[in-house]
Amino acid sequence: MKTMKYLFMLTVMALMAACMEDEVYEGPSSIDSVASSIAAPTSTDNVTVTAVVSGLQAVRTATLSYSINGGGYNEVAMSGNGNTFTGVIPAQEDGTKVKYFVTVVNEAGFSTDSPEREYQVGDPPTDFTKLRLNELFGAADTDEGKFIELYNMGDFPIKLKGVSLKKDGKDTWMGIEGEVIPAHGCWAIIGAKGTTERGFSSGFSNKKSVLVELFDPDGKPLDVFQRGEEDTGWGNQSLDKVSGSWSRVPDGTGKWVVTDPTCGDLNATTGTEDETVVQ
Repeated sequence: MKTMKYLFMLTVMALMAACMEDEVYEGPSSIDSVASSIAAPTSTDNVTVTAVVSGLQAVRTATLSYSINGGGYNEVAMSGNGNTFTGVIPAQEDGTKVKYFVTVVNEAGFSTDSPEREYQVGDPPTDFTKLRLNELFGAADTDEGKFIELYNMGDFPIKLKGVSLKKDGKDTWMGIEGEVIPAHGCWAIIGAKGTTERGFSSGFSNKKSVLVELFDPDGKPLDVFQRGEEDTGWGNQSLDKVSGSWSRVPDGTGKWVVTDPTCGDLNATTGTEDETVVQ
């Protein structure tokens, strides 16, 4: 009888130990750290969020939740293996406040949220001195195909809002909100005589004198392209017909030469000199 009681007690103790063991293994995971890839993101930066997780249970799902300017939360499934998971918050407009947190659900079904973090998107002041006229093409068969290209020589994006062009001394184009040239990138203003929605309003000839001037939003001159002389008025002087583009070689800093057109892309590396262009 004593033997039976002893075996019964051993069985009960084993079951209790198994239950206690299950409770240890089936607890929630811990989110040890959450870090963003960029401390001070600009409006062109995607932000990668990395979470490091620990616990006795494997992670079933990891989710990155973020809100924009206090709005509702967007969810991004995080990828990874082991104990490290990443998700990406897409680039946001300048001045946007972003709040985010990470949620981890383990194989036992326990959910854990990280503390909420936040950052504010901030672009550096635009350096308009890095903006240049880069390529001009007036040889297209129709006005829709003519273009004037700008180039950003700087290491940061340039917002074109308020940037303006004059052709032959008259206003012909002005940048608007949302038009941005990336660092070391090009921006083509396509279409003469208002033939396209964001083209320039004047004509553009490949066989007459012309003056194109570029200004920052405060009206300060940034760059100029001049072919021929004003004479009795810009456009009144007839010159040899040019079939290619007038392009700076190299981009942004070089002399004006005639090349094949490369609308919205980096210029050719060589070209033919045009003695009628003022360097």
